[in-house]
Amino acid sequence: MRLLFLTLVFITSLFAQKVLYVNYDKTPERVIKGEIFTVTLKTLSTVKNFQSIQYHFSNHPGLKILDTRPTREEKGKFFYDSFHMLVTSKYARLPDIDVSIVTNKHYEPTFVKGQKLNVISLNPKKDFSNIIANSFQLQEYKTTSYDKTHNIIVFVATAKNANLKAMHFKHVYKQGMESISNSYNNSKITYFVVIDKRLEYFTFSYFNLLKNNYVKVSIPIIVDDDSVTTQSDLKPRDQSHDTIKMYIALTIAIFGLILIFFQRKYIYLVFVFIPLGYILYLNIPEQDVCIKKGANIYLLPVENGTIFETTQTEYHLPKEGSVTNFTKVKLQNEKIGWVKNEDTCTY
Repeated sequence: MRLLFLTLVFITSLFAQKVLYVNYDKTPERVIKGEIFTVTLKTLSTVKNFQSIQYHFSNHPGLKILDTRPTREEKGKFFYDSFHMLVTSKYARLPDIDVSIVTNKHYEPTFVKGQKLNVISLNPKKDFSNIIANSFQLQEYKTTSYDKTHNIIVFVATAKNANLKAMHFKHVYKQGMESISNSYNNSKITYFVVIDKRLEYFTFSYFNLLKNNYVKVSIPIIVDDDSVTTQSDLKPRDQSHDTIKMYIALTIAIFGLILIFFQRKYIYLVFVFIPLGYILYLNIPEQDVCIKKGANIYLLPVENGTIFETTQTEYHLPKEGSVTNFTKVKLQNEKIGWVKNEDTCTY
């Protein structure tokens, strides 16, 4: 009897230390491999004054916990703490969680047991971008010539509830991520693909969670021949028709001189000076830039961008333009690249 009494006292003392009552409040009925979903924990604390509530996750195969701190909403006496989780495998279960309250006193943590999730794997077509999202929208895009047989498309896209780091396309020559801002609820990515010049559209799909279906995204291939104005403008100035342009400008200048000779009106000088100025501009020799040995040549002029070549020796290459902190150069293989200004020679 005495042993039973001591046991009951011990158990009662343990229960007396429990100050947190926690359970899973919102869990999905099914998830898709590659999906980001939200789990909400409902918590009630019997301690009014405390510093924080800490969560320790364990035993969650097939899941990646994306948040270090939850998003909290208070309703009356209850705390609703939400976490983002990424499904990485066909088999996944919600984590077991030890929930602790941080106060001046020590209290035993509350244990919450997880459960197996219903995971579905997609069977997508070849044009699938590997993106699963509530929404995916193109913000801007630009197509320029990459080499004799390929074009490069640079696009900026935004998505909701998506893992944009997973973006990947099949059957493209090259591809890569140039920048990303990941907030899970609202994320943004700058991405490039190098594709065959014969393509008139670059089309891909993503899986829309709200529509429960694949959605097509299509980018028309319109090669931009403008001069350098933005970080994604990779096309050098086209000099193939400069001779014809000079003849046209010279003809206009001669016509202006004839008008001045016969009309005796010097306002027609505008038809002389502007064409002659344009001819001088076309005859400006290409400026070379010295590139240091070991300098990285970037595909796009962005920090931490894709490096596609590293100089093995000091080079002098034609300068095609510049943007902030980067100089645009034409490589010996006729491809266009960007080098950081700090990697150019100074004498």
